[in-house]
Amino acid sequence: MSATDEIKARLDIVDVVAETVTLKKTGRNYIGFCPFHSNTKTPAFVVFPETQTWRCFGACADGGDLFSFVMKREGYDFKEALRLLAQKAGVQLEEPTPETAQQDEQRHKLLELQAAAATYFHNLLTTSPAGAETRAYLAERELTPETIATFQLGYALDEWEALKNHFLERGYSPDDLLAAGLIVERDDGSPGYDRFRHRLIIPIRDLRGRVIGFGARALAEDQVPKYLNSPQTALFDKSATLYGLDLARKSIRESGQVVIVEGYMDVIQAHQRGGANVVAQMGTALTELQLQRIAKLANKIVLALDSDTAGNAATIRSLSLARQLLPKTTRAMPTSRGIELEAHLIQEIYIAPLPEGKDPDDVLKEGLDVWQQLIDHAKPTLDFYEDLILSQADLATPQGKSFAVRELIPIYREIKDSIEREARVQRLARKIGLDERTLMAELKSKEYQPRPVRQKHRAAVSGSPPPPPEPDLLLPGESSSSPKAAARPDATLERHCLALIITNPAALAVANDRLEKEGVPGLNINDFKQGDNREIFRWLNIWTAAETPKLENLMEMVGELLNGQLAGLASQWHRRPAPPAEDVSRDLSGAILRLRLQSIADQINELTSLQHNTFDSQDNRYYTERVEQYRQERKKLEYTQDALSLIGRRRQEANQFSEPILGKT
Repeated sequence: MSATDEIKARLDIVDVVAETVTLKKTGRNYIGFCPFHSNTKTPAFVVFPETQTWRCFGACADGGDLFSFVMKREGYDFKEALRLLAQKAGVQLEEPTPETAQQDEQRHKLLELQAAAATYFHNLLTTSPAGAETRAYLAERELTPETIATFQLGYALDEWEALKNHFLERGYSPDDLLAAGLIVERDDGSPGYDRFRHRLIIPIRDLRGRVIGFGARALAEDQVPKYLNSPQTALFDKSATLYGLDLARKSIRESGQVVIVEGYMDVIQAHQRGGANVVAQMGTALTELQLQRIAKLANKIVLALDSDTAGNAATIRSLSLARQLLPKTTRAMPTSRGIELEAHLIQEIYIAPLPEGKDPDDVLKEGLDVWQQLIDHAKPTLDFYEDLILSQADLATPQGKSFAVRELIPIYREIKDSIEREARVQRLARKIGLDERTLMAELKSKEYQPRPVRQKHRAAVSGSPPPPPEPDLLLPGESSSSPKAAARPDATLERHCLALIITNPAALAVANDRLEKEGVPGLNINDFKQGDNREIFRWLNIWTAAETPKLENLMEMVGELLNGQLAGLASQWHRRPAPPAEDVSRDLSGAILRLRLQSIADQINELTSLQHNTFDSQDNRYYTERVEQYRQERKKLEYTQDALSLIGRRRQEANQFSEPILGKT
């Protein structure tokens, strides 16, 4: 039995969910209000003891197992959720080897050292005569003693080896200090000197509140750089860290909104003045890992940028493209052709440019309501970028019109929601005074070309996984003789999708293109209900984007906790000959559709059960509407399934007829 299975066997999902959600038993299930969104009058959050799963039939439209609930609730990745639940269940995750035991011991030692260093710096700030100048600086910035204590601000002495000597006397080695990033090596390689000298020290913490590194602000005018960070260490990865997230997480979860600013002091000032959902990006731009971290917690992401940064077109454009990294959900949309599924972002990135010459502290000093008004009036990234481009273009000239089209049309092509995409083109045509048909032709000139499957994107491994066992599934209202009776894509089918992607990394992009041309969103993380499968798919998304995706690199990315499962997925296809890439992508498209059909069937059955156990007419009406929506979604998926099957048969027939003709010539 795997660690995940053993944890599930020992823990009841009802007990874990009930720690944070008030549940009421209804029939065989438990219902409550969803902890992940607000403003709902119907208890649309359901826990199913028999299957040990949960589902939100409201705004989240999400569900899964015990692990996915904890990951969503805490903002954890799978590894963090696994360790938390293993501790709760009393499960030993792995037998420590001498190597892993040494690594764990070193990591624990580094965490102790960083915590001790934070205390050392803080004591120097609050009690030493040398810290008087820094205390005066913080008083000038109007930081209270409570704020200084909450963020454990500190001071580094203006000496070369003060910290080094302090910790050497307490039993730490130069190698320990170097591994923690607290000292640097000399040019000759000898034990180094203190990294931080005569600076305001700002401890950086992980999501659990543990010190993993430091930011240091210069106190003298001639000091460069103004801000100096800890280097990359075993504890600290700047690209995956958001400053202040440990303190802001609760407020972000409750408000559904995160505000991202540019600096440490902005975060500290915001929290002191009531902006408890504010964090800071580490670096000049928001990274994919940072985005993934906050996407688990917030429904709305707002960047409060100063006027200089807000005017940086490259930064704004990169953020508008980053929209594609955010999780998506599907909605049934009425169109002239019937009900179609559209992909909609669960989160959107907004830009709140600060008044010229002001930082967050200046705005907050005017009152929290002034700050909140600025945040509430933030514009979606793409709207902001459009305004920026149009303000830079001389629309009275052909060259200016061309500039606007060149800058904006490529970004419009990245929008998966066809309604939003065409609406933006129509609006742009009106603003710049061009015929809408001209812009639509430009939009579609490259939009529907399939992504090239480059030779160097072929997998380093070959073969195709056998299809999973598929017991019969009867969708509601169908008989066993119905031509629509589908195979049951359960957790085994989730793994089948993952194995197909490993078979040929390029298949994911091709399969998604095939589905999106039919108006169906591509495979996304919400299609996976098992927490471990979600984590593997998250890494696969990154892995398939590599120039030469190799299996050994993927094994390194997912880590030891999931290597066994990854090896199991690889073994499904390892013994088979390599199939054509077209076959893999076609199989993957079909597997995705079967997976979603099963999910919809489950949701219809679950909602029907809820209808039978509720006496509230309003709740019953809500459940009925949701059932009808799912039935419409099912029709769309079935239509797509038939369409892709027909395309596949026609291609096979074309190949059969073309071979003898070519032979005769």
